[in-house]
Amino acid sequence: MKKTAFLASIGLAVITLTCCTENKKTVQEESIQPQEHEVADSTIYGVCGESTAMHTLQLITDLGDTLSFALLDEGDNSTDVQGGLMAGDRMAVTAHESDGVMTAQKVINTTSLLGTWVSLDKNFEIEEGGTVKSHIKAESNPWTSWKILNGKLILNKDTFDISSLGADSLYIENNKGIFVYKRQ
Repeated sequence: MKKTAFLASIGLAVITLTCCTENKKTVQEESIQPQEHEVADSTIYGVCGESTAMHTLQLITDLGDTLSFALLDEGDNSTDVQGGLMAGDRMAVTAHESDGVMTAQKVINTTSLLGTWVSLDKNFEIEEGGTVKSHIKAESNPWTSWKILNGKLILNKDTFDISSLGADSLYIENNKGIFVYKRQ
């Protein structure tokens, strides 16, 4: 009788361990699965080349390719250039091909985006490498990271269109409004 009870308790322990081990594998396997809501990035990243002109952007991509994009300045299809075109500056470009010609839709000079920006309620610094530092200690939800994704500026999880990026001003817009910052 004691032997049977002992074997039954060992069998129960083995079943319990097996179930727990299988559950752990399931949880671990689920946690490493790619997120379904991730969006593919169509942005091309690189450095503005010296052959950039008024209607042409030369981009030396991060992969080492040299690409040439037409820059349109007429009508509804005009290219939206934010931050200027300076040889050697880092660029983020969204483009499309039409009749065998690559045409830039949006060009963001990410070098111009770097720096300290201030408004009435925000004071933050956009740094290389995707980090943002808040200079306001009491801010409840400071931005800590940034990236460009499909021609949009992502600050933490907030997505913005860059309406204007100049030497001393930044205008970003989302469904909550237009936010204006000056360079410090």
